[in-house]
Amino acid sequence: MGSIIDAEQARKLSLFRPLGYQRNSCGYCKSDNGSASYYTSSVSVRPGHYEVLVNRGWRRSGTLYYKQNLQRSCCPHYTMRLEATAFKSRKDQRKAINRWNKFVLGPEYIRRAAYLCPKTREEKRHRKCNFDLHTAVHEAEYSNVKRPIDPKTKKYLEPAHRFEVNLEGDSVSQAKYELFLKYQTKVHKEDVSTWQQKDFKRFLCSGLKRSPTDPKSTEKKLGSWHQCYRLDGKLIAVAVLDLMPSGVSSVYIFYDPDYEQWEFGKLSALREIALSIEDSYQYYYMGYYIHSCQKMRYKGSFKPQYILDPESYTWDPLDGELAKKLDERPYVSLSRDRCRPAEGTSESTGTEADAEINDDEVSLFDLHMPGVLSLKEVKALDLDHWLLLVHGSFVHMNDLVGWETMPMDNPQSVKGIIAELAAVLGPEIVKQSAVVLFD
Repeated sequence: MGSIIDAEQARKLSLFRPLGYQRNSCGYCKSDNGSASYYTSSVSVRPGHYEVLVNRGWRRSGTLYYKQNLQRSCCPHYTMRLEATAFKSRKDQRKAINRWNKFVLGPEYIRRAAYLCPKTREEKRHRKCNFDLHTAVHEAEYSNVKRPIDPKTKKYLEPAHRFEVNLEGDSVSQAKYELFLKYQTKVHKEDVSTWQQKDFKRFLCSGLKRSPTDPKSTEKKLGSWHQCYRLDGKLIAVAVLDLMPSGVSSVYIFYDPDYEQWEFGKLSALREIALSIEDSYQYYYMGYYIHSCQKMRYKGSFKPQYILDPESYTWDPLDGELAKKLDERPYVSLSRDRCRPAEGTSESTGTEADAEINDDEVSLFDLHMPGVLSLKEVKALDLDHWLLLVHGSFVHMNDLVGWETMPMDNPQSVKGIIAELAAVLGPEIVKQSAVVLFD
């Protein structure tokens, strides 16, 4: 069987293996079978394709990609983002970065540096009245610290600590793995046996394809990276980032619990917003926002945040109308609310008939999952010529024996499986991807 596309065309495709719609226990409210999502796996998603998926409500965990059914889940996961250049810092955020900088530099260095490298009156006044994010996040990095000769000691003036941050590929190292274990066991109280090195690699070191491969290149970085924080040569924190053409997506942050008092959640978010601005990524994505989870509320303090409407895929400000409605009910689509007649309507999240459906027994098309193509819309796509990877070669779907007669609305048929995947991925990704069904 020969491939119908060449190697260059194949390299531009993202490959998806459909895993289907599943119910699972909720990690937030601990409800059994409370969370419902569609899953697919891939080891070859292109950063640009992932950006399209993120803007359709998808996230990834290692090589597992998922899109939640917000309407049928106990704790709906909303995609959120902010425009980096519009970010307005809060007092507690400024306090966090300033506390860290003072700790790194140390009181003796700060005192002597003020004497040896005094700031002008204008500089002092400007600093007191203005917060410069770029200056603040880089101030204590060793490469930016001024080290004049101290006339008392005849030596270079050194800060209390050598603090360094670098962006490197999402590779496995023993130092990262040990730090991760320490974080998971002390912060999340997990059993150390839960995480073997292969699990760590799958979870945080198996991301999007990177370019350029050299971290020192001046080209715009895309793909999955680790932003590593080192203090006096010791790895103390790792921020896992997905860099997309127009956005920085925060995947995970793990840090040494011995430094928990320094609020690395805030520090990393501030640094990632700065990265977005400095390297011309328009948006910063903080992952999912769960309004009912108090621990998630801090994300809303990085303003102005916008929430993805799960039905129209438009963006609405979190503050105001949306936040008020989320206080009243778990599932909110402002686009749906605005289309609903003013009187005689229910505030429920779905029809009574939908509520009675057993997710495990029906086609995805019968669940009316928000933002997913209907059966009619999928039939309008050219699924016959969607690419399928079989034993290293690409064929069209209609090359499969019996394809023409397979029912599209039967989740047990190959055509039904393919149709559901297309419905959740959306038309743009279908055109730029291929499906893997068989090893």
